[in-house]
Amino acid sequence: MTDGVIDQMIVTHSAASPSPTPEALIAAVEQADSPERLLAAVQRLAASPSEVSIPTLIRVLGYNNAGAASLAMQGLVQLGAAAVAPLLDQLDDYNYGARAWAIRALVAIRDPRALEVLLSAAAADFAPSVRRAATKGLGTLLWQQLPDHQRWQAQARTLETLLTIAQDSDWSLRYAAIVGLQGLALALAPSRECNRIQQQLQQMTTDTDRAVLARARYALTVVGAAPETA
Repeated sequence: MTDGVIDQMIVTHSAASPSPTPEALIAAVEQADSPERLLAAVQRLAASPSEVSIPTLIRVLGYNNAGAASLAMQGLVQLGAAAVAPLLDQLDDYNYGARAWAIRALVAIRDPRALEVLLSAAAADFAPSVRRAATKGLGTLLWQQLPDHQRWQAQARTLETLLTIAQDSDWSLRYAAIVGLQGLALALAPSRECNRIQQQLQQMTTDTDRAVLARARYALTVVGAAPETA
């Protein structure tokens, strides 16, 4: 493939239409033969996402090209709810890099259908980057999309998972747990559970790691105004 071939392919497919078709953009990604051309093709595809592009964008998450993976993730996030089921179905159990990007996409979309995957990844994934991404995102799911009886149960499970991770020996996971707890506290206030979170954050202001204790103090300033319940 020669220089500029990606542009030529898109122009050819676009001759009878005002903009490249999703199929033309997908073909450009699939036929890119260098990291630079892949990055350019994925950038075009992610900038004009359609549901047809979801499988291709998910495959790009597993490529050894962080820039392309980041762009693909952004394209999936733009597609929102439509991308959730494919992301969950095609979550890569072997490529932790692809899995981390997929988790980041699910976290950004915030769809509660991802809860089980996020809980599992936060608690037990072997890749720290995956655990951190899932842990940070657990507190910010769109809980209102769940029926009341499911929402309370889901939030309770999330709280217990985050409280456990807050005790982890890895400072970066404790830090991630604070981010998750802050988001969850805002969703739960006012409640006894919110008070439990504030108590945990207060304990973490004495953490031996300066980044963790600073983040705990900041989280308390964010959630500290939440009304307490007896």
